[in-house]
Amino acid sequence: MKNCEESLQHHAMTVLNIDPTLANGHVEITAPKVSDEARTIQIWIPVEPFQNVSDGIVGIVTSNSIQQFITKNVSIMSEVIQIEVFGRDIANLTNPLIIHFSVNNYTNNSSKRYTYSCQYYDKQGNNTWKTDGCNTTQISDGVVECSCDHMTPFAVLLVEVNNIDGQQWEILSYISYVGCSLSAVFSAFSVLTFIFNRNARAEVSSSIHVSLSSALFLLNMSFMFSEWAATWTVKEVCVFTAVTIHYSLLCSFTWMAVEALHLYLLLGRVFNIYIKHYMVKLSLIGWGVPAVLVGCLLSIQQLTRPFYGYKNVTLSNSNATNLVCWITEPLILYGVNLCYFTIVFLFNTIVLITVSRQIFKLKKVDNKHKKIPVKDASTVLGFMCLLGTSWGLVFLGSGYTSYPILYVFCISNTMQGFSIFLWMCRTTRPEKQKAAHTKSLSSVDTFTTEKQKQ
Repeated sequence: MKNCEESLQHHAMTVLNIDPTLANGHVEITAPKVSDEARTIQIWIPVEPFQNVSDGIVGIVTSNSIQQFITKNVSIMSEVIQIEVFGRDIANLTNPLIIHFSVNNYTNNSSKRYTYSCQYYDKQGNNTWKTDGCNTTQISDGVVECSCDHMTPFAVLLVEVNNIDGQQWEILSYISYVGCSLSAVFSAFSVLTFIFNRNARAEVSSSIHVSLSSALFLLNMSFMFSEWAATWTVKEVCVFTAVTIHYSLLCSFTWMAVEALHLYLLLGRVFNIYIKHYMVKLSLIGWGVPAVLVGCLLSIQQLTRPFYGYKNVTLSNSNATNLVCWITEPLILYGVNLCYFTIVFLFNTIVLITVSRQIFKLKKVDNKHKKIPVKDASTVLGFMCLLGTSWGLVFLGSGYTSYPILYVFCISNTMQGFSIFLWMCRTTRPEKQKAAHTKSLSSVDTFTTEKQKQ
C-alpha cells in the first residue's frame, strides 16, 4: 500500500493505492492530521470496491475548517473526513466503511436533549447533511464510531433528540407486536367470515370492510417482519419488506377513504344510489391508486438514490440504534405519506361529522328517543374505527415525543383489525333478525345490492 501525504493550513490529504489481495476485508489507516495537536481518527476502508479493478487509488482529506460545510442549525463536533475513489462513486457497500471520530464534548445548558449523529455531506444533492446509510455508536465519551455504506464527506454532528427512549421503545414494541398479532388474526377471521357467510357476501359494506381488513392484515404482517428482515444481509429482502409496508399502509388509508365515501353515499344521500359495477370501481381505487403511487416511487428510485431499505431508529437514552426496514428518505416519508393521509383524514372527518349529525337528527325526530341512546353512540364509535380517526393522533405528536400520545396511537391503531371484526359481527345479522333492524347499515346494503341486481 503506497501513500503520499500533503498538508495545508486547514486540510491534510493522503492518497492510497489499496491492494485488496493484501487485506482481510478492511484496510486500517490513520487519517492525516492537519497539525501535530490534531486528534487521531482511525479509518477502516473496505476492500470490496477495489476487487477486480486495476486501479485502487483512494483519497482521504481531513478538514478542521468547516465553514464550507456549515448549513442552517448544524453543529459539527469533529473534523470532516472526505473519502473518495477517483473517478468512481462508491455506494451500497456490503462491508461498511468504519471511522472512529474523536468528538468535542458539549455542555447541556437547556432543557433540550442532544446526541451525536454520524452524517454525510450530500454534495450531489442540495448540499445538506444526511444520515442515509450511516449508523452511529458512541464508544466512549470522546469517541464515536460511524459505520456507513458509501464514501463521501463525513462528520459527527450534534442533533436534538426527538427520539424514543430505549425502555419506552421496548414497551411500545411489545404492545405493537401483541396488537398487530391480534389485529392480523381477527382481520383473517373477518375475511373467512366474509367467504363462508352468504349474508355477508350479499352486502356491499361487508365487501368494503373485508377489503380494509385485508389491507390491515398485510400491513400488520409486513410490519411484524420489519425488524427481522433488517437482520438479513440480503438487501433485497429489506427493500421488499419496506415496499410491502408502504403499499399496505397506503392501501389501508385508501380503503378508509372508500369507507367514508360509501358511508356518505348511503346515509348522506338518503340511500338513493345506484352505480354500475360499484364494488369493482371501489376496488380499483382501493388497491390500484396505492399500486400506481408505489410503482412511480420505485421507478424514481432507479434514477436516484434508493429510499427503500435499512432505517436506523435512534434510542435517546443510550445513543444506540434499532434497525428496521422502511423509507430512508425523509422527503418521501413525510412528503408522500403525510400529505396522502392528511387528505384522507380531512375527508373522513368531514364525512364522520356529517353522518353523525344526521344520525342524531333522525333520533331527535323520533318521539320515542328523546335522549341519545348508547347504541347510537357506539355506532358513531364504530364509524370512527372504520374511518381511521385514531390515525389523526399523528398530528398531535408531530415535532416532539409525547409518550401518552404514542401509547394511545399504538394501542388504538394496532387493534383496528379487531375492532372491524367486532363491527362486522354486529352489522352482519341472520335473515330472521334483519326485519327488526331495517334502519341498520346492513339492511341498507341489502337494499342497495338488490337494486343493483335489478
